[in-house]
Amino acid sequence: MPTAYVLLNTEIGAETEVLEELKKVEGVEEAHSLWGVYDIIASIRADTMEKLKFIVNRKIAGIARVNAKLTMIITENLVPFQRNPMLY
Repeated sequence: MPTAYVLLNTEIGAETEVLEELKKVEGVEEAHSLWGVYDIIASIRADTMEKLKFIVNRKIAGIARVNAKLTMIITENLVPFQRNPMLY
């Protein structure tokens, strides 16, 4: 299943409004406010790559008060990380 992480820059003070709009977008699995260069990170999942592109390029790009976005598409699945209990 195609998955992407999208980093968003919003207008100052618009983070909550943009998060509320992201909740309405089909395919958005998670979205979080950030401190740093980007204001929001969202995890997007779709049945096909075409649908993923549509969500990112049409639905998310159409949200008001978003100034910029950076999309990172996952290319392979992660093997679950196992912590060494001796280190913690």
